[in-house]
Amino acid sequence: MFYPFFDPTMLFLIPAVILGIWAQMRVQSTYARYAAVWARRGVTAEQVAHGLLGRFGLRIPVERVPGSLTDHYDPRAKVLRLSDSVWGNYSIAAIGVAAHEVGHAVQDLEGYSPLKIRNAIVPVVNLGSMAALPLFFIGFLFRSPSMMDLGILFFLGVILFHLVTLPVEFDASSRALRLLADTGYLAPDEIRGAREVLNAAALTYVAATVMAVSQLLRLLFLRGMVGGRDE
Repeated sequence: MFYPFFDPTMLFLIPAVILGIWAQMRVQSTYARYAAVWARRGVTAEQVAHGLLGRFGLRIPVERVPGSLTDHYDPRAKVLRLSDSVWGNYSIAAIGVAAHEVGHAVQDLEGYSPLKIRNAIVPVVNLGSMAALPLFFIGFLFRSPSMMDLGILFFLGVILFHLVTLPVEFDASSRALRLLADTGYLAPDEIRGAREVLNAAALTYVAATVMAVSQLLRLLFLRGMVGGRDE
């Protein structure tokens, strides 16, 4: 007998875990490298954020939040938040991150479909992410295929969220790089650095998606074991 929280099917997750660790190490090392390089124009990340937002007539607050790389755009509150490591920073890395968050604000302004879908499913996904695995493993322990199926159904919502997140993040980075080039906040050689930072950050979303898909494969394998025993 084996237990579903620690069993041979955990092997499904090992490649995704390795990818996730590597992605986190890469984003941290890439950000640190370009955080040490100041942009020649001499403007801070929040100044760039305000300038780019103004380009689209967006008068939304830009707030400072604690932490490192906790930057985000809140589509519900219509607020762009920059972390301590980005706020007041003149570096290529910080400016790239700030521009990326502006990209999300512009997506919201233009009604970018993947962003609208992601925002719409967030409440359901939050519920599903909390309920999916407990439901599934309770069903596994008590040999209840219907409860396991319900857990898998909830988890499919998590998969959908990750899949929709990928184009949202990649598009925001593309918008950011175009804006930085068009406005001259970064010179062409500095754009390359910002691109490296944003590409490294994007890998963390890819890794999260791979982890979710790997977990789904694990659940389906365990579900097949119970189904086979019931037949």
